Amino acid sequence: MGEGERFRDRAWRLFDFAREILVVCPRCGGRAVVAVHPDHLTCHRYAVQFLTAPHRLTCPGCGLTRDWSPRPARKGDGDLYFAGGPPLAVPRLTGPGDPYFGLPLWLRRRCCGGRTLWAYNAAHLDVLEGYVAARLRERHPNTGSGSLVERLPAWIKAAGNRDEVLAAIRTLRASVTSDRD
Repeated sequence: MGEGERFRDRAWRLFDFAREILVVCPRCGGRAVVAVHPDHLTCHRYAVQFLTAPHRLTCPGCGLTRDWSPRPARKGDGDLYFAGGPPLAVPRLTGPGDPYFGLPLWLRRRCCGGRTLWAYNAAHLDVLEGYVAARLRERHPNTGSGSLVERLPAWIKAAGNRDEVLAAIRTLRASVTSDRD
């Protein structure tokens, strides 16, 4: 979507972009991927099912793999998932780190006075770019205050930051396309 076009919020949530999270490999510093473990790629009807499924970190550069398993909930945990056994803690989707291994996101960059712009993957960047570039931004009628774009920080939404944010997004996008395997 180019600058000056319309952006329509499709009621995306952050979990819509969490199926593949690009991270910095803790061994080689290259681009690695965190995704649902290949042995658990069954159809997940609800987001909470894939969020609490076992995940695997894979680095194509150095071959590192690590596995993550959901942990039983403890007192004070936020969201819980009840799947027939003891409740599981639902990983918190925030940034600029991944919710499974705590690794820094590959797609993160300082801009607008030292703030960190971040995205989980290229699709997440697409939505951010479309929103920031658009002159007309339309809300989805049924999101309340829960959509991804409604929860963006004010500095990303500010028209005065548009050029700097878009430049940062272009830089992040280049880090994905230039490092393809």
